[in-house]
Amino acid sequence: METALHGRIAAALERVEQGTCDRLMLLLPPRHGKSELASRRFGAWYLGRRPDKSLIAASASATLAEGYGRDVRNIINSDTYASLFDTRISEDSKAKGRWHTNADGQYYAVGVGGDVMGRGGDVFLIDDPFANMADAQSTLKRERVWEWYTGTAYNRLEPGGAIILINHRMHEDDLSGRILAQQAAGGDTFEVIEFPAISDGGQALCPERYTLEELKRIKANTLPRFWSALYQQHPAPEDGDYFKNDWLRSYAAPPERDTLRVYGGSDYAVTRDGGDYTAHVVIGLDPKGRIYLLDLWRGRTDSAVWIEAFCDLVEEWAPIGWAEERGQIRSGVGPFLTRRMRERGAFVHREGFSARGDKSIRAQSIRGRMALDGLYVPVHADWYADFETELLSFPMGKHDDQVDALGLVGQLLDKMTARTTRPATKPDTDRWDRLFAERDKEEMSWKTF
Repeated sequence: METALHGRIAAALERVEQGTCDRLMLLLPPRHGKSELASRRFGAWYLGRRPDKSLIAASASATLAEGYGRDVRNIINSDTYASLFDTRISEDSKAKGRWHTNADGQYYAVGVGGDVMGRGGDVFLIDDPFANMADAQSTLKRERVWEWYTGTAYNRLEPGGAIILINHRMHEDDLSGRILAQQAAGGDTFEVIEFPAISDGGQALCPERYTLEELKRIKANTLPRFWSALYQQHPAPEDGDYFKNDWLRSYAAPPERDTLRVYGGSDYAVTRDGGDYTAHVVIGLDPKGRIYLLDLWRGRTDSAVWIEAFCDLVEEWAPIGWAEERGQIRSGVGPFLTRRMRERGAFVHREGFSARGDKSIRAQSIRGRMALDGLYVPVHADWYADFETELLSFPMGKHDDQVDALGLVGQLLDKMTARTTRPATKPDTDRWDRLFAERDKEEMSWKTF
């Protein structure tokens, strides 16, 4: 069944065959048809159009790669294929994963790490370089894949040859991550196409394959870090640099509302579809000063939508105060926000903070609190996977709106919970006390006469 997703993948692969793209990276969730198109049908289609060319196809294991090679060979041997192309399998080719065409082209299947010496490829296709998540988490195995890519695969390209890497992200330092880091340092420029399972707007990538409800069920039963990598193509560090993973402490239900002091904060994105999100966060402090992340709203919407979401949170949680950046709210939406708060009765004191300075510095307060007592988080919340990924990737991650909102709350806490320490006052003394101070020590005070 052809879907809009498959059409987009096919269009990208066609650009490789046409010579308009020589470095392609396709990032898709598991079980969304990438191998059927890339490792099976593309190979047959490419050799049908270019029977004198060479295609090297690699997968995590030689067995898997050879299985794809058998499937490509069977497609070429089919009657339907024969009605479309003149390409045939050479009569002296017997191996299921290594054979020639009747125009002296060739197909060569190899496992990642395998030897391809003596062979060149006009197209080098790599489909899932890691067999499983455990392999991708191994520093040693990631290094071996990288050494094979740079020392073996890359050097087998024919002049003008193309590389196709199609997989789902598994680690920030997986093969895709290394290639992207190399690209940033001046290496090859890849056309990168990301396909998150659930879009920013909340739509399923391929509802014909997995409905939104099915994806949410997968998400609920997958570690947040793995969901973010495998399904959303946004891997997070295992620990984190600025924020540490062990600072995040799970809770099933928060403390009773009347035991908490509740605060909120917002990072506003004033322009819709400008690439940034608006984020609202609500936190609660228990009597021991422990911080609970109670609620979070995040969206790439116009101001009318996020203002209603803001009012919803204020009405639900009745916070003591709310933090925001001065510059953002003065850009034109401030009066509208104030009017809607009054219309809905969603009253809260809003405290503005300067947006000047480095984001890391502005988040120091909440970071310090988290380092001391942790941040208690609802790990089963729908939004938690994205929150954890952004937090652990900060400040190098793609987005920082949730961190910014949390950092603003930290600044608000500093201001609203600060205690002014008054200097100790001395007891009042009169001149007779001072005059007879020394005599008092000798129990000669006139007050005893």
